[in-house]
Amino acid sequence: MFVDKAKIYVKAGDGGDGAISFRREKYIPNGGPDGGDGGNGGDIVIIADDSKNTLIDFRYKKHFKAPRGESGGKNNRKGKDGQSIVLKVPVGTIIRESISGQTLFDLTKCGEKVVICKGGQGGKGNARFATSTRQAPKFAHAGTIGEEMWIEMELKLIADVGLIGFPNVGKSTLLSSISSANPKIANYHFTTLEPNLGVVQTGEGSSFVVADIPGIIQGAHKGIGLGHDFLRHIERTKILVHVVDISGSEGRDPKEDFIKVNEELEYYDRDLRKKLQIVAANKADIVSDDDKLIKFTEFIQSEGYKVFIISAVTKKGIRDLINEIKYQLSQYNLDTAKADDSDDQKIKYYSIENIEEHGENSISIENRDGTYLVKGKYIERLIRNINFDDEYSFNYFQKMLIKKGVFDALREAGINDGDTVRIGDIEFDFIE
Repeated sequence: MFVDKAKIYVKAGDGGDGAISFRREKYIPNGGPDGGDGGNGGDIVIIADDSKNTLIDFRYKKHFKAPRGESGGKNNRKGKDGQSIVLKVPVGTIIRESISGQTLFDLTKCGEKVVICKGGQGGKGNARFATSTRQAPKFAHAGTIGEEMWIEMELKLIADVGLIGFPNVGKSTLLSSISSANPKIANYHFTTLEPNLGVVQTGEGSSFVVADIPGIIQGAHKGIGLGHDFLRHIERTKILVHVVDISGSEGRDPKEDFIKVNEELEYYDRDLRKKLQIVAANKADIVSDDDKLIKFTEFIQSEGYKVFIISAVTKKGIRDLINEIKYQLSQYNLDTAKADDSDDQKIKYYSIENIEEHGENSISIENRDGTYLVKGKYIERLIRNINFDDEYSFNYFQKMLIKKGVFDALREAGINDGDTVRIGDIEFDFIE
């Protein structure tokens, strides 16, 4: 089954909590703090794999969660890091953030790897907070929360050549004739229900990839027929081979067919209309009127296109068509070659903060009948790290509220002495 769209939920692992521990050894009566750090949470990694050609792996399983890091232990033992989850997708997959629709990554090369959600950092153990004046800290940091989001994945096939044309003009037959692909072929419309790929060997170890796009009909850009679903797959192609039934075997005019298909391309995306096209006038083996071939050839040439009279069944003219495709691809590659490939093997990271309306340190305050609810990523994470039974930890909490402007924001919101402030599950009275 060919699946070219998927929506999934990804959640990186939370960081493990730092440990609160003190040495308790027989002959060391004043042993200091020895709580270890928590392990980091596992990442969600997506990699482009050329062994994949569909997103069917994500059709039924929609949730992917990486394990959290283990908590730290005594004797300064660091918790084990959570294992990252690696999701393999086809080359040509575009990844978007579901809510905003923002494109995060476009994986166009095999082996390209991205970290879509970063795992939370492990919290620091209490051994990290020992100083000359604070020799027995009774607090540690909790691990941070791993990133999470819904993403949408869309596959746009990576092919050098796209076969376009009305249904039943012989695109699948042509693909099977020039490559080892075995698409379903029958004498009715929409035999091809999904794009098919074939590799054409051109000798001396060179080759190119051809995509057979299901038949485009008039109104395809509006969703009529199958064309709208699959037009995206020719966006990445370098050149197009426009297959036309020159015989008019179904009562259609090949000239009108050519015009209508190009109109659909322009309606969908004007850039598609600008792609180089080679016209393949197919089914020439059943044409008895040579004038029809001459008139169609003259029309195509007057429009500025090269035309090849072929028969996908008898393979007439196929070699000349392949040679022309090979030549045009060599020119295309020469024009678009880029010398700098230094970033190919680098792992790319995406921070979820880039798509949020507010930054990491932003806060919001809501007054509910005299109780002021304070919300924000930083402040909620801060409160998880505070031991309210420890004087040093509590003083640190107060300093951070002042430094991050929480008290100022509360005053602007109209808080009065004695009003209640709630942050997460913690409540306290506001006193100037």
